[in-house]
Amino acid sequence: MTKRVFSAFTASGHLTLGNLLGAMLPAVRLQDEADCVYAVANLHALTVKHDPALLRERTLEMATLMLACGMDRSLVYIQSEVPAHTELSYLLECTAHYGEMRRMIQFREKSAGNEEVRLSLLTYPALMAADILLHRAHQVPVGEDQRQHVELTRDLALRFNHRYGETFTLPEAVHPPVAARVMDLADPTAKMSKSRGSAGTIYLLDDPADAHRKIMRAVTDSGGEVVHDPANKPGVSNLLTILSACTGRPVESFSYEGYGALKRDVAEAVVETLRPIRERHAELSADPAELSRILTGGAARAAERTAGLMAAARQAIGLPSTALPSTAPAPAAPSSVAVL
Repeated sequence: MTKRVFSAFTASGHLTLGNLLGAMLPAVRLQDEADCVYAVANLHALTVKHDPALLRERTLEMATLMLACGMDRSLVYIQSEVPAHTELSYLLECTAHYGEMRRMIQFREKSAGNEEVRLSLLTYPALMAADILLHRAHQVPVGEDQRQHVELTRDLALRFNHRYGETFTLPEAVHPPVAARVMDLADPTAKMSKSRGSAGTIYLLDDPADAHRKIMRAVTDSGGEVVHDPANKPGVSNLLTILSACTGRPVESFSYEGYGALKRDVAEAVVETLRPIRERHAELSADPAELSRILTGGAARAAERTAGLMAAARQAIGLPSTALPSTAPAPAAPSSVAVL
């Protein structure tokens, strides 16, 4: 049986070099060995305060960049365009317990100190579980901060299967061994983040001159020795990690006598890595009809591929798996219409 991999990218900000090297390029490489499904998780962005127009813009940008990065050999679609995600999420909410949702680390972190906490922030791990289980995924590439969500997904699938009959495939969390952890260029002790908005963040659609300038201004460390030592020389180590990820060469293969030459090589490697992505993004953006065709087709394929799983889940939990018979008696017509 072909291994199926699922991963989703939340449309919560502009994609960064860290996202590319740490998650997106490993996802592209997975296409050589697995049946890959990649979604833009725009529904997850609704769990916190957001701007509707900005969300639509970032959702489209995310989908376009996923295709531009090389995920076009996979099933790529926008999560909200496949209603089965929210339907299965509700069935899993009816399987989950309040206590286990409340204990999720991200809920505790994001709700701490906030007076207005959206209910969806508490329940969205069920939606994440639905994303995975809907596609009968065998593996889910995640960072350490998302491992708890995959564990919850397994717990919900096991509980559902035990109560209602074998329905779901149990997924496994995996950490791609080639993933690079890219740190902020201005603060190499913090991870490069699409939501942090630091001057040390390189975005995939940055102008080459801007990307070059950010790298040349990157924070380095005391002393002039260029060695990969994250604990004692985080700035230089971060630059070497980026150079290694962009060139495919091991960190140990680089030798420099000063920071200037290292930064110049890193800047050149980053600009060259981003160049084909920027060009493909521009091509797709210039042809909205073609982009719409790809994404609409992806959503249709996702709906078709998951229909059987949804029918099985409905049947197992006690819901009609097909439309009610047309011979059912029609309800009596109301004598008046009440406006509530």
